[in-house]
Amino acid sequence: MACKSTIFFFCFLLLALKSASSQQISTIESTQTDCNNRWIHIRSLPSRFNLDLLASCSQYPLLDDFCSHLANHGLGPKTHNRSHSWYRTDPNLLELLFHRRILEYPCLTPDPNLADAIYLPYYASLDSLRYLYGPDVNSSMEHGLDLYRFLKRDSPEIWSRRMGHDHFLLMARPAWDFSQPLTNDPPIWGTSFLELPEFYNVTALVLESRVWPWQEQAVPYPTSYHPSNLPFFESWIQRVRKARRSTFMLFAGGGGVSATPNIRRSIRNECLNATNLSLTDAGYSKVCEIVDCSNGICELDPLRYMKPMLQASFCLQPPGDTPTRRSTFNGILAGCIPVFFEEQSAKSQYGWHLREDEYGQFSVSIAKEDVVFKGVKILGCVVAIPKSEVREMREKVIQLIPRIMYRRHGSSMGLRSKKDAFDIAIEGTLHRIRSRLQNLSAQ
Repeated sequence: MACKSTIFFFCFLLLALKSASSQQISTIESTQTDCNNRWIHIRSLPSRFNLDLLASCSQYPLLDDFCSHLANHGLGPKTHNRSHSWYRTDPNLLELLFHRRILEYPCLTPDPNLADAIYLPYYASLDSLRYLYGPDVNSSMEHGLDLYRFLKRDSPEIWSRRMGHDHFLLMARPAWDFSQPLTNDPPIWGTSFLELPEFYNVTALVLESRVWPWQEQAVPYPTSYHPSNLPFFESWIQRVRKARRSTFMLFAGGGGVSATPNIRRSIRNECLNATNLSLTDAGYSKVCEIVDCSNGICELDPLRYMKPMLQASFCLQPPGDTPTRRSTFNGILAGCIPVFFEEQSAKSQYGWHLREDEYGQFSVSIAKEDVVFKGVKILGCVVAIPKSEVREMREKVIQLIPRIMYRRHGSSMGLRSKKDAFDIAIEGTLHRIRSRLQNLSAQ
């Protein structure tokens, strides 16, 4: 069944690509004014850079077979047969989801000379698997060179016109996975795609960016929620707003069980021993709850964590192997106020989707060093927030939901009036490319 599903996806996406190409001319004629400074050209790439990579969904023994998660153009299978908006979405397949959505972008042009930006439909995360887990593990510094050679060879004027400054792509992994120094021998974890001088000018949308490189920009991890029309979306918002918050704090995640001092260990210890009579009197039946997501058991099962998050007032979002977490966006989707322990977990990452100057309005920040080494209690910091302020923070979180979700492809016009994570990513990319080109022309 997985193979048949994959083949069907190949065929459908190929037809969609051809259809999009044939419709671009009429798009130009009908939306000339609306698309000023917004034209995007989808670069035509051989299938080895995208669709062919889907066939490797079961070829890596160290990874779970992800063939079934290719369904619904990368959204994954529905959580249950009657589900309208919920899917078992693998965040590493955001490249498929993004590619499908960009086919519906209203300002596509078949003429690269008219384009303000060039989209590369390259599934970089999927292609990286052969370097991370497969036969090319000792050649990871070559990741991306085949793509570069193609861009220089096929219609080279498209690339050379602006030396790649107007090109962008999405990479459905943290930037760290593509940032291995070219000099590492033998190679360690990761590939060197973002270290290749050939791609320094390309804008890379990633799930987590590094602090210094200017070509990267973090975009939200995809949640499992992908509504297709406005009534479904408004129904969810109502449910979030009316949810009874019977748990004061919640941590959904793994780790924190070793003896080494770290923020997750501190959270677990405090949560297991937390008591507060004033919270009980205020109607909270649980002061702190832990949803154990060890060994990735929650990753593709939103039922495990969404209901507890709907019942919680605050969701603790500590860093793990890397600073960011998909759980941050799950929590926002549930109207659960995020508690961050370092700026790189969100504030210095998602500036396009979560404005940096608004963090104090929808989140709480506590330095992890204060908790781990100075004995600061998380509960003490959070319980001191006045109830009226908590209500205002939750309302602000709810207002963020459309900005961090990826709606389903083919969604209704009513829902399209609300900018989602994809729309905001495209706007930010166009603005960044435009600013960069203006700076170059002024030099």
